[in-house]
Amino acid sequence: MAALPYADADSSLRALAGRAEGFGRFAVGGLHGPLYCVTTLADALLPPHYHLFLILLEPDLLAGLDTVLEFKYCGDRISGVLNFEWEILIIQEMMGLDHFVMVVVKRNHFGLFFEVSGTIHLSSYLNVSSYKTIDGRGRQIKLTGKGLRLKDCEHVIICNLKFEGGRGHDVDGIQIKPNSRHIWIDRCSLRDYDDGLIDITRQSTDITVSRCHFAQHDKTMLIGADPSHIGDRCIRVTIHHCFFDGTRQRHPRLRFGKVHLYNNYTRNWGIYAVCASVESQIFSQCNIYEAGQKKKTFEYYTEKAADKQEAKSGLIRSEGDLFLNGAQSCLLNGIGEECVFHASEYYPIWTMEAASDSLRAVLQVCTGWQSVPRPQDQVTIA
Repeated sequence: MAALPYADADSSLRALAGRAEGFGRFAVGGLHGPLYCVTTLADALLPPHYHLFLILLEPDLLAGLDTVLEFKYCGDRISGVLNFEWEILIIQEMMGLDHFVMVVVKRNHFGLFFEVSGTIHLSSYLNVSSYKTIDGRGRQIKLTGKGLRLKDCEHVIICNLKFEGGRGHDVDGIQIKPNSRHIWIDRCSLRDYDDGLIDITRQSTDITVSRCHFAQHDKTMLIGADPSHIGDRCIRVTIHHCFFDGTRQRHPRLRFGKVHLYNNYTRNWGIYAVCASVESQIFSQCNIYEAGQKKKTFEYYTEKAADKQEAKSGLIRSEGDLFLNGAQSCLLNGIGEECVFHASEYYPIWTMEAASDSLRAVLQVCTGWQSVPRPQDQVTIA
């Protein structure tokens, strides 16, 4: 009988920390901070108890900020990160003085849990900063309208939430860009957004997506922005034990980076199942691909990286995959498959079994949001 990994991950609220398999295995979320329990969805995801600091800057130091910070100007405002721990809110010139005041906020570590179920209507992206766990275990929480944005952050865990009905240009369910790392997305249900369900781009890396259910969508998961973003060569993502349920394409579509797919079930796609674009490497291991009308499983798109003269596609290595209902792998046999990475080069163990009918049955019922009880830990009422 097939079984999913993480058998004891629900033993406590903090048990998810550092437990992901694959490239996102170091994600700890809000492990080292307090646990907050949300009792009303009106302000459910407002970050509690941020600490503000005022820093006096001399002009010479201000001029040198670009050597120690990553930031963007917008009028008299500046936003960015310092060692992923400090977020700059504003830099303001002091009236009559040759100095500046910088207001920064220290990013708190915390876990966010829910006492109530319901729908959160987002009118704009909700920005998630570093060292956060957003955990829907024990309740049914749906986000609609917009999605979550993980920008310039690290160590984020998102667990057991629903995302549905995102509207607007460039609106994804979960948007991870730029420069974010150590992320784990587990047991989420995602459907019907105007852009992607999960997009991972612009040098975001070391991410695991596990036990998620994707449905009613076109461009499901983009990894790697476009051929001009050559910094995306650093991207590394693991996708395992997920169910791509009739979504049209991009399970995922990858540019530049490395993706390990294992024990996923993809069925009834509309164009292709998995696509390798410019310079990418995909290791597809013991997955189930069940075709509908379209039979082509693996697709290769040729694109030219901004710093190269010749256009290239990506590479796909298939090992132990199961192709059903006439699904055709369409692998480019003999063309660089031996150059595709092996997961053992990056992490020593992962929970995997042979692709089978029993695995397919389990993935149809045990992926996405799950009605599991919330572990009984001591929490603070937010």
